[in-house]
Amino acid sequence: MQLITGGMGFIGLHTAKAFLDAGEDVVITRFRTNRLPSYLESELDKRLFIEPLDLGSPLEVVALAKKHNVDGIVHLAAPPLNVWSPAEEYRINMTGLIGVLEAGRILGVKRVAIGSSGTVFSGIGAGPYTEDMNLPIHSPMGSTPATKKAYEIMGSLFADQTGLDVVFLRYNGVWGAGYQSMSNLHSRMVHAAHQGVPGPLPGRRADVHEDDEIPSAYVKDCARATQILQMADKLEHRTYNIAGGVRLTAGEFAEAVKRAVPGAEINLEPGVTGAGGKDAYLDITRIRDEFGFAPEFDVDAGIADYLAWLNAGNER
Repeated sequence: MQLITGGMGFIGLHTAKAFLDAGEDVVITRFRTNRLPSYLESELDKRLFIEPLDLGSPLEVVALAKKHNVDGIVHLAAPPLNVWSPAEEYRINMTGLIGVLEAGRILGVKRVAIGSSGTVFSGIGAGPYTEDMNLPIHSPMGSTPATKKAYEIMGSLFADQTGLDVVFLRYNGVWGAGYQSMSNLHSRMVHAAHQGVPGPLPGRRADVHEDDEIPSAYVKDCARATQILQMADKLEHRTYNIAGGVRLTAGEFAEAVKRAVPGAEINLEPGVTGAGGKDAYLDITRIRDEFGFAPEFDVDAGIADYLAWLNAGNER
């Protein structure tokens, strides 16, 4: 049985499906969000269980894991950005990390997987980015890269001190069916094309230009990679990049959307903004060589799957 914290989130729900497909039962936690997509409904209260959980209490994590005889934990929970004060965000993030690590130690689970991010490479410049690169500490960064770097440092220390098997999953540019916040550029292009309006739809930040590189990984591939790493008998490393593994520009993604939806209007400024580095994508050689993993969804296949989901009547 796998416990997925933040299991009601975008990546969490797809990861639950990947575990179920691999024959593993799953309990997913919820805090405020409570949604269940159609692809999980048939397994509810059979092989899939939903439990409320406040990660602020490590004892609650232990009690829930004991209740379901959990032997693996995937920690994907994260507080919403720009909602709480810095102090409250720090407290929730670190208390949650401590809770899942301590629950794993007390129960002697096989492995604890911690969701990290490709944003930890912020400030390095040119890629491709590999797991053995030294990460800058003082580069400009937002809440996500700072938090994920802290997770990797403190989680590694906990693993060294206790012998707990901990692995960090560096997701990058994840998009696809079920994405809720509509902040990433990929989804705002696809939804605009689906709605028949000029795209990309408005976002919270200024959009990149046509020739700017954008990270890209289809969510179903990320879920499958998570399942593979969590259920592996042995891992050779403690950190793995989970991404598409190829260079992609915003303009190339826009052209793929237009191929999928003839007549779609996607308007991006020409040129580059200079905001990103060259070859700024995550190298996935490590997980490929160790487990034979390769993404099943390239950009065209991902867009087709996304549109099929939307065409089936799903709002997001």
